[in-house]
Amino acid sequence: MTEAPRDPNWGCAPCDERERRFLEGPQSRLFELFRALRIFREFVYGFRALHFVGPCVTVFGSARTPETDPQYEVSREIGAGLAAMGFTTLTGGGPGIMEAANRGAHEAGGRSIGCNIELPQEQEPNPYVDKWISFRHFYVRKVMLVKYSHAFIALPGGFGTMDEIFETATLIQTKKINPFPLILVDRAYWSPLLDFVRERMLAAGNVGTDDLELLDLVDTAEEALAIVRARALPAAVARLRRPPHPSRVLREA
Repeated sequence: MTEAPRDPNWGCAPCDERERRFLEGPQSRLFELFRALRIFREFVYGFRALHFVGPCVTVFGSARTPETDPQYEVSREIGAGLAAMGFTTLTGGGPGIMEAANRGAHEAGGRSIGCNIELPQEQEPNPYVDKWISFRHFYVRKVMLVKYSHAFIALPGGFGTMDEIFETATLIQTKKINPFPLILVDRAYWSPLLDFVRERMLAAGNVGTDDLELLDLVDTAEEALAIVRARALPAAVARLRRPPHPSRVLREA
């Protein structure tokens, strides 16, 4: 895989001091009340913004992947294929793999959404999103990336992608969400990770054999889209038969 040139500003911005303080332990009751209200307001903002986007598939992957990397084109093909099936393509809205998936959906005439994480250093959306939603808190953003999706596709990425994969797997494992497809694209990249899961986690009894079936490993966009078509599309079609209706009272109409 081609190594992307590292942007020295990407991911290096300092944490918001108020958020850092909130996560340092007990604070004054008034401070924590206002943080809780702010977090609640951000959830409501996300719910309102995404309520009518239709059934989604979330694509995870590195922001550092250049357009010349073969996986960029795979992600682009995935976005186009999801659009052809009628899915909204949902990503973190940044560059790299996220941009490629949004680009594929946009070029195919589908809907393309980006859920950004707001950092002190301004971050621009990729040019292929139809709707750009910014969140201050990672955990609110992750809820949105999961809540509206019928499948999850992960291409090569770093810590953030790993976090998203294992959090989604844990939600499926613990039955907090339905057993949606969780697809890892690029066998050469992900196989060492799955070898570790089998040879260390499973051998130590920390996961069960059924847990290994939560992850589908593929190499191509066609393989990933075939899984989505077989296991996610029927539920999405059923959901479309009873879509939510805008409310004039809530100023949605």
